Amino acid sequence: MRDFKTWLSQFKTSISDFGYYIDFKKVYRNIGSFKVELNIMNSLINSKNIEKDFKELVEKYPEIIKCIPLLLAIRGHEVFIIHEKKDYIFNFKKCDNVDDCVLFMRESGLFDLISKHIINNLVDYATGVEVGLDSNGRKNRGGTLMENVVEAHIKTAELNYQKEMYLSDIEKNWGLDLSSLSNKGKSKKKFDFVIKTDNMVYAVETNFYAGGSKPKGGSKLNETARSYKLIAQESKKIDGFKFVWITDGTAWKTAKNNLEETFDVLDDIYNLNELESGILTKVIK
Repeated sequence: MRDFKTWLSQFKTSISDFGYYIDFKKVYRNIGSFKVELNIMNSLINSKNIEKDFKELVEKYPEIIKCIPLLLAIRGHEVFIIHEKKDYIFNFKKCDNVDDCVLFMRESGLFDLISKHIINNLVDYATGVEVGLDSNGRKNRGGTLMENVVEAHIKTAELNYQKEMYLSDIEKNWGLDLSSLSNKGKSKKKFDFVIKTDNMVYAVETNFYAGGSKPKGGSKLNETARSYKLIAQESKKIDGFKFVWITDGTAWKTAKNNLEETFDVLDDIYNLNELESGILTKVIK
């Protein structure tokens, strides 16, 4: 029998690698898509009559407008604005009305940013913007990191597995009735990994919650623990099917009560320390 407190004490602070914080390859790739246009717009820096100069530049190089949203850290090419009780839809994929672009540049503050020489180079400025936008992807990268770690252990154990499988596909492939897990087919539940042996189908979920990224009030953690507790209880009623949860991260200490409740009903709940000790080869049969 495992002791919950001992098990929880083994949780890791982080699994982040150097690429977790900023994906610079992605940043450089995104900037590369706008580099020519940004360099053309550099001619507006310190302009004494920027609206006139901007209009002339757009007339000569209309493609420069496509980089305008990036300067305000906006993804996509359409921007919706309410100005003086009027709705505007600015489309920066094409320049149908240069006066609208001038209005946007003026009111958003971009003309001031450029003409007052607050910045020296729009490529450098946009690179900083891209770095800021990319930092929002850390949550997704954290999930991917955990999946990569777990997948490496699955491969080491030489197990037959598939990634990201829906309940409906598991039912079709192996003739299992998982309606109790899918709310009679209404849920589109997808598992991170599905491992198949001669006698069993193992549905595996993975997640990592770092201590430095504590969810507000631990609500996300509590919701996850409760959800997986229900899956664990229902899974015990299904022949030939087991639910496996691999989780870690010191943020769980803020929601340990709910985690312990799931720990008490789910035999196949493991942390990274157990994976490193080869637990998969012992329990997956």
